[in-house]
Amino acid sequence: MGPVHIIGGGLAGSEAAWQAAGLGVNVALHEMRPVRLTDAHRTGRLAELVCSNSLRSDDWENNAVGLLHEEMRRSGSLIMAAADASKVPAGGALAVDRESFSETVGARIVAHPRIVVVREEIAVPLPGWTNTIIATGPLTSAALAETIRGITGVESLAFFDAIAPIVERDSIDMDKAWMQSRYDKQGPGGGTADYINCPMNCEEYRGFVAALLAGEKTEFHEWERSTPYFEGCLPIEVMASRGADTLRFGPMKPVGLRNPLTGARPYAVVQLRQDNSLGTLWNMVGFQTKLKHGEQLRIFRTIPGLANARFPRLGGIHRNTFLNAPRLLDCELRLKANPCWRFAGQITGVEGYVESAAIGLLAGRFAAAEARGETAVAPPQVTALGALLAHITANADAKMFQPMNVNYGLFPALSGPERGRDKKKALAHRALSALDAWLGDRAAAE
Repeated sequence: MGPVHIIGGGLAGSEAAWQAAGLGVNVALHEMRPVRLTDAHRTGRLAELVCSNSLRSDDWENNAVGLLHEEMRRSGSLIMAAADASKVPAGGALAVDRESFSETVGARIVAHPRIVVVREEIAVPLPGWTNTIIATGPLTSAALAETIRGITGVESLAFFDAIAPIVERDSIDMDKAWMQSRYDKQGPGGGTADYINCPMNCEEYRGFVAALLAGEKTEFHEWERSTPYFEGCLPIEVMASRGADTLRFGPMKPVGLRNPLTGARPYAVVQLRQDNSLGTLWNMVGFQTKLKHGEQLRIFRTIPGLANARFPRLGGIHRNTFLNAPRLLDCELRLKANPCWRFAGQITGVEGYVESAAIGLLAGRFAAAEARGETAVAPPQVTALGALLAHITANADAKMFQPMNVNYGLFPALSGPERGRDKKKALAHRALSALDAWLGDRAAAE
């Protein structure tokens, strides 16, 4: 039984390696960093988080991504175990200390007796690699991307993804800002005051929007200008260009918050979320941006409470690429034109840390089954894992395919009359029941 070769040591590749090794298969995990860095990564760590530090809602009964969290935990996910071990306060969300998270993933991968980590760039998988997972993410190297294009005969789609700034906690003026979660919501392990809120009145908000629109932005290369943004991660200034109140009904919405200094609800609010376990770094929620660095300093320091803010990391922007998965991949994530290659993570057209790791989890299990001479069985479509897999390999319209977060719209409909929260809970309980049966069947077959 030959090893499974995995190209890319991000969340998807690390999860795929962990799953395959856990099923008794030897794994070679190839990661080009730090030999060669990408435009967004800053270290050579496995599973480095380059955008937000949040894995979003952890409420499995009321949120599709929270349900995906729970399914992955039950499936023995390394990414979820590392996230739980390095979490920081974030209300009902699961947010992590970035360094602790990636260090935990890396340490467990390196310590696993069936996993070997190889630091090298792979431009072309070797012919002898008959069971390969490509999990290079949205920042696939140019050489490997060209190899993929040569095999598929079509151009990969592409979009831009933006990174939010990080602020040092002790540089925030808490005489103007306050701590509160929207609606004082408390999630599993969270508190009711997990966010720093910087309020704006109407005049301040209008001036801020005008500054965003007038600020100097990063220029794109000619070949990049027709590339669309992903709607779920738009730069703050792009949202502002869609209407004067777009931000006030988006990341700067003031609902569920009340300023204790005035007793009133602010006209708009900028929220910051804890980014590390020490509580020294906080990221600006929803503030992905393509503003030039000097403009970011000038404009963001007009936000009440951030006049003297120190930014250890400013926002940035990078180009993401992904496959037209419904056209190119089969139901086991194999490339139809070359079944020796599987794909996992964001390159398959899922969006989000958790979704990327989830596809890595499935790719690792499918590759392990193949290595053991077994027939891979996909999770039922009524599960979050199965719904996400079915979306990218079968259910999406290839002509209109775009990156997608997990959501209840991907799940088969219920037969009953449930609505609202009752419907979400019914979907969640149905999913976990089906998942447990699927996992039980897999365990019995081993």
